[in-house]
Amino acid sequence: MTRFQLLTPDAQYPDDATIERETAGSGVDWCIHRARRPEAIPDADWSKADALVVWHEMPIDAQVIDKLERCRVIVRAGVGFDHIDLEAAAAKGIPVCNTPDYGTSEVADHAIAMMLNFKRGLTSYHRALMASPQTGFDHALAPLMGRLRGRTLGIVGLGRIGTATALRAKGFGLNVVCYDPYVSRGSEIAVGVQRVESLGALLEISDVVSLHCPLTDTTRNMINAETLARMKPEALLINTARGAIVDVPALLEALRTNVIAGAALDVLPVEPPASDDPVSVAYEGRQDPLVGERLLLSPHAAWSSPESVADARRLAVETAMLCLNEGRIRNLVNTPKQTPIAAE
Repeated sequence: MTRFQLLTPDAQYPDDATIERETAGSGVDWCIHRARRPEAIPDADWSKADALVVWHEMPIDAQVIDKLERCRVIVRAGVGFDHIDLEAAAAKGIPVCNTPDYGTSEVADHAIAMMLNFKRGLTSYHRALMASPQTGFDHALAPLMGRLRGRTLGIVGLGRIGTATALRAKGFGLNVVCYDPYVSRGSEIAVGVQRVESLGALLEISDVVSLHCPLTDTTRNMINAETLARMKPEALLINTARGAIVDVPALLEALRTNVIAGAALDVLPVEPPASDDPVSVAYEGRQDPLVGERLLLSPHAAWSSPESVADARRLAVETAMLCLNEGRIRNLVNTPKQTPIAAE
């Protein structure tokens, strides 16, 4: 029986790959690291790996891929793959797959929770009451409080998570519009939302804008000073997608100059942010009046729950083993020069 060597360079779980070992079976030897930089992994570990199961903490760049002598598939235990050099992998004939069928509910819930936090004033009230249960006992201390019913939520990206978010929003009585030039026409009809034909049109009519698109050359810094200026002054921006979709310094300036009312970010261009990052400076010492009132940050946690972590681990390994054992590929995100038997 052929034994396979699987490498995870940036494991995001504390145990000794319990789920991974159970899913892969007894014919697999695991090499588990919890590193952030490729140079922390011995070259021998890269070269003998039959498959990689990677998270989001380490860049899998051309230099790393050049070290892969036996690798037959790279699987991202998650959705986003902008940290993997798809072209370099394709040139070497290595399929890259992701794991899109986990965490959908969690991310949609998180986006809605961020919206509700602002419109119901939860962190504002909490902050005021922590300072003083007496003077903080005041319903007027939430600056972004307001009714959601009848307002418009604009969703950028009507994929799995965008769709799940739209369905939840409709339950709160929101009118939902979407912009997605890549999803087939009619998808919005199936979901029961309205399609608009441009990002600008969506920004202009939305009271809340929620981002659910991938990071590409087109979407990088898509939300910038120019596009923020097209939003309503009372609008909210929510990003649970990819940090670099938003020009964060431009966003902070838009908040400080009242171009928009509030923003909630689960993702940042660099994670965790450096000490001199504009977001770090805003949060330091809790003195910036934006923090908690008009700016809300969570630590790339929208996807996270015990259930979704287990799903990501199991499904990623299933995808790797499907390729190794049967030569079949699912959730392919690049175009390798030579592909295995079939793509699902």
